[in-house]
Amino acid sequence: MDLQLVYWHWVIFGIALILLEIVLPSFTALWFGAAAVVVGTLLYLLPDLSGTHQVVLWTGLSAMFTWLWFKYLKPMSIDKTKAGLSREAIVGEVGQVLIVPTGEGKGVLRFPAPILGADEWRFISQDADLSAGDRIRVVDVSGNTLVVTKHQ
Repeated sequence: MDLQLVYWHWVIFGIALILLEIVLPSFTALWFGAAAVVVGTLLYLLPDLSGTHQVVLWTGLSAMFTWLWFKYLKPMSIDKTKAGLSREAIVGEVGQVLIVPTGEGKGVLRFPAPILGADEWRFISQDADLSAGDRIRVVDVSGNTLVVTKHQ
């Protein structure tokens, strides 16, 4: 029994791989599927293409599409979110101590104007001698807590 691959076998195989990408979001099955669709299209245009040439062409196109993805397209999709930019917005700001931290605890400071949507923030201090009303400067951010020092 001789297995003869026809163009629509490749197209169906390619579409199945592309649909598989919905379940496995790795962008690998997508390129293997796209290569299979290209082989199916070429087989439609060149019906005398042998089975060996079809498989070699599919393998080569799959490798090339995947390489092109990682080399050129993926670097253009750099994370453009604003995550982490809030640190730059708050470091250096000066506020006033409302609640003094006790021991290893956290205190609360207030800024004259809201920063990043809030005017009161929890803080930990690098200085031990803080009292209510002292002016403090933000030097770092640790999670949702500000790290401060006394402002001269």
